[in-house]
Amino acid sequence: MTGNFEDPRKTFGKAVSDYALAHEDVILLSADSGKSSGFGDFMKEAPERYLEFGIMEQCVTGVASGLACSGKRPVFCAIAPFVTARNFEMFRNDVGYMGQNVKIVGRNGGITYSDLGATHHSLDDFSIIGMIPGVCVLCPQDPNEIRQAVITMMEHDGPVYMRIGNEPVENLFEEEPFVIGKGRRIAEGKDVTIISTGTLTGSVIKALPLLKEKGVSADVIGMPTICPLDEELILDSVEKTARVVTVEEHYIKGGLGTAVSDLLSERSPALVKKLGIPHDYATSGPYKEILKKYGLDEKSIADSVLNFLGIDI
Repeated sequence: MTGNFEDPRKTFGKAVSDYALAHEDVILLSADSGKSSGFGDFMKEAPERYLEFGIMEQCVTGVASGLACSGKRPVFCAIAPFVTARNFEMFRNDVGYMGQNVKIVGRNGGITYSDLGATHHSLDDFSIIGMIPGVCVLCPQDPNEIRQAVITMMEHDGPVYMRIGNEPVENLFEEEPFVIGKGRRIAEGKDVTIISTGTLTGSVIKALPLLKEKGVSADVIGMPTICPLDEELILDSVEKTARVVTVEEHYIKGGLGTAVSDLLSERSPALVKKLGIPHDYATSGPYKEILKKYGLDEKSIADSVLNFLGIDI
């Protein structure tokens, strides 16, 4: 961890704009979200390849599919629940079913639009988009991963959904090529496997010293690709620990924890504890306070792992 924080929207916006300026087949699309998605400079430099539609996400998704039919590489970015839940049918049929080379990015994912309440929370996107066959689901864990994930997303031939947050995010790792379907082993241990995704990986890393104080050796996996999972990395870890805790800013149903549980039930049965948001409409308020309420700050994560292992707090 570097102590260097970045706005994930600006990081994403610059990365995709830089890529688009270097590749004339890339078109950026917005549903009243261009500047908030970090596209401000691109609008000025290549206005003919920036399309603004207003609040009509279903239409944008259909147009993106049409652009892909003509050999373009469209990138559509807007608020996460509005590019997944609002336009699910178009995402499924126009993009997924057609296998189109369309990139859809949900910003302000999870509960990072915390003060606007449940209508603006995106706690089911891994689940509903992960159910569309052939769509890769990405959730980078720090700004360096966002930058590299943008390049990989653009070079991938096929539909991709990427979720990014809103709150400033700390750089956790050195910048290196992003590989779809590959996780990273952050720490090695033998007592429990902890698998996290997105910016909560930073909270898991901060929880490790608290676990170490209690003598817990955790094998920690950062999983920036929800679909497809890095199955072999997970299985290798669970072979040592036989116990798993998943951590995500998503409902405990249908997300990373469910995908891990499905994998293990078929190939390596193990006890799994899923940390996330309860399957209910999350409250509104300051972001960090909501994380703490739902047990997703570093102290709460450490306490949940200790309880799972039967160790007194």
